[in-house]
Amino acid sequence: MAANKDHAHELIDRLAPSQVPAVIGMLEALLDPISRVIANAPVDDEPLTVADQQALAEAQDWLKHNEGIPHEQVLADLGLTRKDVDRFPEPK
Repeated sequence: MAANKDHAHELIDRLAPSQVPAVIGMLEALLDPISRVIANAPVDDEPLTVADQQALAEAQDWLKHNEGIPHEQVLADLGLTRKDVDRFPEPK
């Protein structure tokens, strides 16, 4: 295992400075338990219901004529901030 970590360090040291943020993001995602669960989750192969298909079509049509709503705006409408969300406990 030590040899693998040494090799990883060598590869990181060879990266161009512009590549480092991408590697950091990838490593953080690998270490984040939620990201791991999502990455390993089975594909949702449940068929869409007619109601699901209608709701998706309505949402897609709405987006053709309206700008999307930023996440911060949705939180504000709910009386929350990003800091509030960050303080929510991690699922177990």
